[in-house]
Amino acid sequence: MRAVARALESAVTVFRRKLSAGELGSLPVVLVLAVVWITFQSLNENFLSPRNLSNLSVDIVGTGLIAVGIVFVLLLGELDLSVGSISGLAAAVFAVLNVNHGAPEWLALIVAVLAGTVAGTVQGYSIARTRVPAFVVTLAGLLTWNGLMLAILGDSGTVNLDENGLIARLTSYYFTQDAVAYGLAALAAGAYFLACDRDRRRRRALDMPHRSLRGIVVRTTGLAAVAFAVAYLLNRFQGLPLALLVFLVMVAGLDVMLRRTHYGRQVYALGGSVEASRRASLSVTWVQTAVLAVSGTMAAIGGLFLASRITSVSQSSGSGVLLVNAIAAAVIGGTSLFGGRGTTWSAVLGMLVIQSIASGMAITDTPPAVQFIITGGVLFAAVVIDALSRRSQESHGRA
Repeated sequence: MRAVARALESAVTVFRRKLSAGELGSLPVVLVLAVVWITFQSLNENFLSPRNLSNLSVDIVGTGLIAVGIVFVLLLGELDLSVGSISGLAAAVFAVLNVNHGAPEWLALIVAVLAGTVAGTVQGYSIARTRVPAFVVTLAGLLTWNGLMLAILGDSGTVNLDENGLIARLTSYYFTQDAVAYGLAALAAGAYFLACDRDRRRRRALDMPHRSLRGIVVRTTGLAAVAFAVAYLLNRFQGLPLALLVFLVMVAGLDVMLRRTHYGRQVYALGGSVEASRRASLSVTWVQTAVLAVSGTMAAIGGLFLASRITSVSQSSGSGVLLVNAIAAAVIGGTSLFGGRGTTWSAVLGMLVIQSIASGMAITDTPPAVQFIITGGVLFAAVVIDALSRRSQESHGRA
């Protein structure tokens, strides 16, 4: 108990320091998510039911994957407006190759994802070489890729996917064995502890500031409690959705790439200052091209998951509020619009907020107009918090 008390006291001290320095991290979005869940649960007791939470966990995947790609672009202080069109293009490529031309699903899937990668690479290279703002280049891409999607779909306009095929099963398959969800929860908690402890040992060996072992244990315990609670709720319905598993694995892998690799450090450095990165001999052209390639790839994968959810591809794929929701998810989750700050998990939290609002509105029969107003208000609040945090960091010499 004394160890726990000391760990909590240390956590409070760190929180006060970060609050005064404008380094709130994910705390604001977590509080917003808690308020949203409590509000809708009080309005309808089915909101936090296992069925609704399971559906929610699948609904966030498609747009969430696109939002993860947006995080990479925002880290550079740029914006990719073409992700919606790229997602529709990838879905159209897959549908036409597989359904209309009889290509194997695995081959059509690879070609569809590569189409998104190529589209993102072309845009990234254009931005890096011409130094035209990404806003302009990707706006042109939005129109170009959307037109290409319409040309690929042709006069039919809509292509229905095989409901028992590989793509359809991405969002319809569930691991019904309870042990799978609980095992993955334990694996996640164990991997988090080992990673944090390894980082602690490395920092201590270099005589650098590091977390205490007690603090790591408290954090791991909290993560394990959340993970096992989620596993319990999912198992009460149909089990662990395959879509959620793929989503979390990809988010975790990209998070490691951002925070633990040379490429990731280059992305953060470039987002901090392009000119400083050039003087440090960083390959700005390569980094910008690679970031837009990642964004295009994630948009393509997200588009396939969205097509899987409705088992069809149409001329409206990738349009509507998809782009707005993807960008809003990244920003609401805590990724800075000024570049240099954010993680892939930001997109997960932001997508949870947006989809929770949409799900709550549907359950309570609230008009769609109110959903847009609330989501817009949350987004505006996130932008204001981001601006105030950056101003506070600048006053403390941290930005």
